[in-house]
Amino acid sequence: MTAEDVKKRIEKLKEIINEHRYNYHVLDKESISAAALDSLKMELYRLENEFPQYISSDSPTQRVEGKALSRFEKVMHRQAMISLYDAFSEADMRDWEKRNRNYLVSLPVQPEYYCELKLDGLAASLRYENGVLRLGATRGDGKTGEDVTANLKTIESIPLSLRVPTKQEIEVLGFSIQQAEKIKEIILHGSLEVRGEAIMTKEVFKMINTKYQAEGKALLANTRNAAAGSLRQLDPQIVAERKLVFYPYDLIFSDYRRSELLATRQQADALAALLGFKKLEHNRLCVTLDEVFALKNNWEKNKEKLPFFIDGLVVKFNDLKLWEQLGIVGKAPRYMMAYKFSAEQATTKVLDVVWQIGRTGALTPTAILEPVALGGVTVARSTLHNFDEIKRLDLRLGDTVIMERAGDVIPKVVSVLKELRTGEEKLIKAPKHCPRCQKPIEKDQDEVAFRCVNKNCYAVALRRLIHFASKPAADIEGLGEKIVEQLVSASLLEDAADIYALRKEDLLLLDRFAEKKADNLIQAIAQRKNLELARFLFALGILHIGVESAQTIAQELKRSFTQTEISPLQLHQAAVLISLDQWQSLDDIGPIVAQSLYNFWQDEDTLLLMEKFNRHQLVFMLPATLKNNSLAGKSFVLTGSLSRLTRQDAKDRIKARGGQTRDSVSRQLDYLIVGEKAGSKLKEAEKLGIKIISEDEFLKLLSQE
Repeated sequence: MTAEDVKKRIEKLKEIINEHRYNYHVLDKESISAAALDSLKMELYRLENEFPQYISSDSPTQRVEGKALSRFEKVMHRQAMISLYDAFSEADMRDWEKRNRNYLVSLPVQPEYYCELKLDGLAASLRYENGVLRLGATRGDGKTGEDVTANLKTIESIPLSLRVPTKQEIEVLGFSIQQAEKIKEIILHGSLEVRGEAIMTKEVFKMINTKYQAEGKALLANTRNAAAGSLRQLDPQIVAERKLVFYPYDLIFSDYRRSELLATRQQADALAALLGFKKLEHNRLCVTLDEVFALKNNWEKNKEKLPFFIDGLVVKFNDLKLWEQLGIVGKAPRYMMAYKFSAEQATTKVLDVVWQIGRTGALTPTAILEPVALGGVTVARSTLHNFDEIKRLDLRLGDTVIMERAGDVIPKVVSVLKELRTGEEKLIKAPKHCPRCQKPIEKDQDEVAFRCVNKNCYAVALRRLIHFASKPAADIEGLGEKIVEQLVSASLLEDAADIYALRKEDLLLLDRFAEKKADNLIQAIAQRKNLELARFLFALGILHIGVESAQTIAQELKRSFTQTEISPLQLHQAAVLISLDQWQSLDDIGPIVAQSLYNFWQDEDTLLLMEKFNRHQLVFMLPATLKNNSLAGKSFVLTGSLSRLTRQDAKDRIKARGGQTRDSVSRQLDYLIVGEKAGSKLKEAEKLGIKIISEDEFLKLLSQE
């Protein structure tokens, strides 16, 4: 990018960030996710650091969020309510520590850090005069907030008058007698400001939305918006209904510096509890940054167990004298950092779109991205599924997009930030030729996919072979993508039947194949000559046939036999006799899938392939007869990782008992089976009132037959 391009990009970023921040902080309307907005802010901050000549006083990086609302009386904060800089990685945190060492030569060799959960609510300030709450205000723009005293008084965890601890209680925390006397004097006759976060718990959020739904009222969007909106209600009774909770994070004495009365942030936290405030028991003192990383990783994995939402840690130097020495730079302090969890949304740019060829010849568009950290991984590519999705998004080369990744879900493009377009973006055109064999491609009117129909296309043959050997298919251990490509390049494989003709001598001629590796692969292939029929049908890569439909087809073919095992030729003889209407009459087999099945088995090439499999003595095991129908009429969806069963094992057990498995959650679903790191399906099921069961409960359900 030229300097002029950077300048234009910075101006565009400032414009869009200010718009979204105004929507959220002033209008109480979330027009973009917090994670996506953070990502835009990080890009702006990075560009301004690289090109400081373009930093201006009106940049979002130079001021705290928000603006006081006119419907409340405005309040000037005695000390600005500062914002924080964000860190998203261990490297960011180490850079922060290094910057502080460079700035402050006297920084301890190993400073201690006090880590507080970064609550997802609204910051508020409480001013106590002579021990009584006199004023409560929102942060607003950091200098000017809104007087919401009446609303804050409805929060039970905010004391209307401070508890006066005994000198002994204060001294136990490590204060001297003189400090204890001063603190007690301030509580009784001085001025003290307590700053903290007002939040709504998950339980209250769910309870209120259930009530509002029954009353036909608009539902609350999320707990953060709910907390912010509650404190801006004109009627305190509505606020009282919301049952907010307040957790303090700072104490400010009007006539003293913090370090004159307090030694550490940990000590201040303990004192706040003595004054009558609710303590966040999860806050921890960490001696090293490595301990900080371990604490952050623990809460990132276990955040769902908390009764409220968090989005990271606030890491503070524990020694309050260092706060004064390090001071504030720009809009935020040097002595603390918001160490955020891996973003589930972020923004990046689309550099190119390439077309990948699948086992059925379908061309799938893949976006090549500027690498971006998302959900704990660096994302540089994302599938766009099909050309219709590109048109739906109105995506162009050079666009800035919002990426999303939740849990272990594959990253996807959620939307395009069209307001950041410069006019240099280019339209993405539909492909006309296969990117590998250059033959013309076809698109059926009933399909969204473009497809290479050249049977001799190298890319299609390669993907089909990789699919055949994959885990849900033939499951041939050691025959991964790179090995398959190596064998195809050496002209040892043309179709899946050739896998069973491989010899040890063939493998030893290839690079990186020693005796043991060759022996292991030949043995693994031999062990997979006996296959479950459903696995083999899926492994064949028949157009439109997935794992579920392969099981349905296997059950239908079983009806043609009395034995439990069949050969490839017996399979072909039975399948070729099934008419198009018969295929279509099967459960979950529509007209398009039925036509695909009929065409496959009537094709002469299929007979030749089955004859080759037959020569290599493959045997297919027919599906077992259903032992019972205990789950008949019941439908299941699985989400997350199971620990005692594979996902396929779970599906097989459901089908063996007459049940059905589905891919998506709907009102017709009976059960959602939830494993670790469950995705968005869990939230969807909760909204619809679907019965949610754990893996243990699922196994118990099976055992009750």
